[in-house]
Amino acid sequence: MRDNWFKGRARRFARPVSAAVAASALVVGVAACGGSNDESSASGDGSGGSIDLVAYSTPETAYTETLEPDFNAQNEDGEVEFANSFGASGDQSRAVEAGQPADFVHLPLEPDITRLVDAGIVSEDWSDADYGGGIQNSVVVFVTRPGNPEGIEDWEDLVTGDVDVVTANPFTSGGARWNIMAAYGQVLEKGGTEEEGLEYVKQMLENTPIQDASARDALNTFIGGEGDVLLSYENEAIGAIEAGEEVEYTIPDETILIETLGVIPTDAPNAEEAEAFRDYLISEEGQTGWAENGYRPVDEKVLAEFEEDFPEPPGLFTIEEFGGWETVATEFFDPENGSVADIERELGVATE
Repeated sequence: MRDNWFKGRARRFARPVSAAVAASALVVGVAACGGSNDESSASGDGSGGSIDLVAYSTPETAYTETLEPDFNAQNEDGEVEFANSFGASGDQSRAVEAGQPADFVHLPLEPDITRLVDAGIVSEDWSDADYGGGIQNSVVVFVTRPGNPEGIEDWEDLVTGDVDVVTANPFTSGGARWNIMAAYGQVLEKGGTEEEGLEYVKQMLENTPIQDASARDALNTFIGGEGDVLLSYENEAIGAIEAGEEVEYTIPDETILIETLGVIPTDAPNAEEAEAFRDYLISEEGQTGWAENGYRPVDEKVLAEFEEDFPEPPGLFTIEEFGGWETVATEFFDPENGSVADIERELGVATE
């Protein structure tokens, strides 16, 4: 495990700055589920077949620098040649729907998987796979300046009117949808009502002067000096620190579990290789690789081995508490009638 991730084990978990690396590592390594499609490849000798991997942006470095090389190192059938495509979750889902080659698809929002089911590309029983189709997890955290000068430790600190919040537009960014549901859900977790949850979201967004198109843009906006606190994936915050950015982050007591999903299309040309790769990703070795790259393992045994690095917040909740993504996508994020769409329109923010 990498050194110097943690400064203490209290409710606030502040990560110190690590040695700087090339600026390009930040762009590649800590991209959120937003940003442009970026095709790359990890070449083997081809004797073990090939895999077209289509995924959201954030895990690009984990795949190319750790998981794919480690999979090939232990693959008895020979090295697999990977053709990788990383980009915004929704863009990637639509690309596969439109015919982009895909043997393994890894996305962070269930509605983007559902699109492929509705298109007849992915089987309706995809969630019957191990861990419900899950590959790795994360949580929503607060990213702050070194030393956390504003003392931001709790959700209430975001709506005092004295801090500027940075998050992307939830109608263009999947990561921002996780942020919004974390903000909403923490109110209910503390005993508040649904109306109070929406009022909190409104107050928070009133303190968000800029809503970038993607979580990647929001991260770069924050790193560029705008805002006092950034809502982000935990793994993305870790990546920013390891890329030498002068930030730290706090895990609030109440936050949401971000669950990402991996599926194999029913007509995948290289289904056998994709099945072997998915088996590796959820194996003890693969889950350790995810953990070492800042992601929470779905394997409880491996997660327990990293419990000091990934402490469970006392008020951790899941999207299922709000009816799951099928319900949330309609009730909160329908561009015309969703409750969050109503808030954004009132604030003059685009919802389409």
